Amino acid sequence: MQATVMRLPLIAAIAALALSALPVIAETPPVTDDPYLWLEDIHGARAMDWVAKENARSLAVLKGDPRYETFHQDALKIVNAADRIPAPDQIGSHIYNFWQDPTNVRGLWRRTTPASYATVAPTWETVLDLDKLSADEKANWVWKGANCPPPTYKRCLVVLSDGGEDADTVREFDLSTRSFVDGGFSLPRSKQAADWLDDNTLILSRDWGPGTMTASSYPFVVKTLKRGQSLDQATEVFRGKPEDVSVDPFVLHDGDGHELVMITRGVDFFHSETYRVTSGGVQRLYLPAKINLVGLLHGQLVFTTLEDWRGYKAGDLVAFAPDELTDANAPAGGADRLIFSPGPRQSVEQAAVTKHKLVAEILDNVRGSLVAFEPRPGADWTRWPLPVAPNSSVNLVSTSYDNDQIYYSVENFLAPTHLWQADAATFTGSPTDIKDLPARFDASGDTVEQYEATSTDGTKVPYFVVHPKTMKLDGANPTVLYAYGGFQVSMLPSYSASIGKLWLEHGGVYVLANIRGGGEFGPAWHEAGLKTKRQHIYDDFAAVAKDLIARGVTSPRRLGIQGGSNGGLLMGVEFNQHPELWHAVDIEVPLLDMLRFEQIGAGASWVGEYGSVSVPEEKAFLETISPYQNLKAGVTYPEPFFVTATSDDRVTPVHARKMAAKMEAMGLPFLFFENTNGGQAASANQQERAERVALEFTYLTRKLMD
Repeated sequence: MQATVMRLPLIAAIAALALSALPVIAETPPVTDDPYLWLEDIHGARAMDWVAKENARSLAVLKGDPRYETFHQDALKIVNAADRIPAPDQIGSHIYNFWQDPTNVRGLWRRTTPASYATVAPTWETVLDLDKLSADEKANWVWKGANCPPPTYKRCLVVLSDGGEDADTVREFDLSTRSFVDGGFSLPRSKQAADWLDDNTLILSRDWGPGTMTASSYPFVVKTLKRGQSLDQATEVFRGKPEDVSVDPFVLHDGDGHELVMITRGVDFFHSETYRVTSGGVQRLYLPAKINLVGLLHGQLVFTTLEDWRGYKAGDLVAFAPDELTDANAPAGGADRLIFSPGPRQSVEQAAVTKHKLVAEILDNVRGSLVAFEPRPGADWTRWPLPVAPNSSVNLVSTSYDNDQIYYSVENFLAPTHLWQADAATFTGSPTDIKDLPARFDASGDTVEQYEATSTDGTKVPYFVVHPKTMKLDGANPTVLYAYGGFQVSMLPSYSASIGKLWLEHGGVYVLANIRGGGEFGPAWHEAGLKTKRQHIYDDFAAVAKDLIARGVTSPRRLGIQGGSNGGLLMGVEFNQHPELWHAVDIEVPLLDMLRFEQIGAGASWVGEYGSVSVPEEKAFLETISPYQNLKAGVTYPEPFFVTATSDDRVTPVHARKMAAKMEAMGLPFLFFENTNGGQAASANQQERAERVALEFTYLTRKLMD
């Protein structure tokens, strides 16, 4: 099984971690003054008729534009290209990969040997064909991954969702026969987490029936399930509380044969209590309340503490034996416990364990580096840097606790992705550049610069500008400004073929803003925008826009903004607070009704980020920024484009629907597209992704280049 590769959680993740209690959300009485509550009936006939009407109207505009089909064909070539880099996943003695193309729309799970993978044209063996499975079972299966335990790696838990929703089904799969196991473990649809205790026992949390799911719609009861047992015969191991976000079990392994069975009780999105399961029962581990778990190495639990803890500062990467964590009052460890302590403009973005080493991506002023660490008893950890191109981002693609082979990718805005392979055991010789993504657009006329804007409170906010070398500072450059601004998610330089082909090649400028709320500079950068401090995030974004205008890069007539999910909320707020700054607002899978978000989808799980209407101070702030409630008559707004998906059971399409309907009633212009598949990405397969991308860039081109 691939070793744990932990990035800081996206809005998509419920990796919640630690000790401050989530406010109890009282049952909210029906809202009688909201005329669009009927659009919260996601699959209701009236709501779907409205969606069909708005889709037809907007698609006629966008697909009727003569540029749409060119964009669509370019996007299809990108997503269907046969020379894409197949992402490796080390499982036992094979490299596995999930692949989609025009023939395999839903995808193939396939495998090859490491030697074959390193060649230009690997020989792949199909393990599971999702198109055939979907046809046989009359479903729209979307791949969510597989959990294949050591030491044999013979059987896996394959995770699939119908249409891309967060709820999934889990089935036992035999890698030797490449088939589902007759009479094997089969967990019906639920939001759930499952792992192997042994060949015949699972530990899992899921919907066990009434009263076992949190207000955030995730499970809080953990049980063990023996082979042959029905779900109602499972044995309870641990029970959280209904007001928790989620309770999730998992099992960590290392190359020395150590195993650690763990349960995290997420009391909000960022805080949790951590437990281990032993033969004597469940035992509390006194880890930081805010934590990013990495994995096991030589029996030690490696993690990043996201708050000050035992003398270590927020952001430090440390390692402790589990037995050292059973005492709440234990002192700090010695020098061999601290692996790395970031500086003020640094952060640990990602880390993973191999059989003998720890490998971490370290950000320095939003530029990536890769460092390997090795423990030395009683002394500082030894470190080795790995080669990374300057001004790039790094991604640990695959590691394994069976060996020391690591695969990592390096990319930046203008340089296509390179996949490297290295032996972390000895670092003899140089890492091998084994696969390179061909250039998807002509970047020869472009360059990248990094600037800083000054926010309203004096904070310096960095941002990247990708632009033509010949750009004139006359305010006439069509510019798209993108940001996320939440959940400690870092926005890094990356190679986007679609942005390059559909925007940069046409003379557009692309800007990526590293506003507060993200993780670019560690936990403090994120916490500066939490809850009632969230206006800092929105001020940062506006400051970047104003700085671009002041520099002559663009002007309000040529400036558009784009963001999705939490970034969709950012778009909605900026749409309201600064309508004079933008001519295009691309609002993807957004949150917009911030006075009801806790009652919609998984919204209750995000109280740790946004606050709660049950807390008067937090409600008062949410009332000032909620895009849905703050639409005002008599204001000249730009025409936005809402993009969402019916099967998104996380944010749901409700927010986009209601705000669009309210704008319709106010006589305000907007465009709207709801994919009836797709989950939180608003697309369930490559073909749908190509359509969505083409629609969005058609909209941006119409608004900013015409």
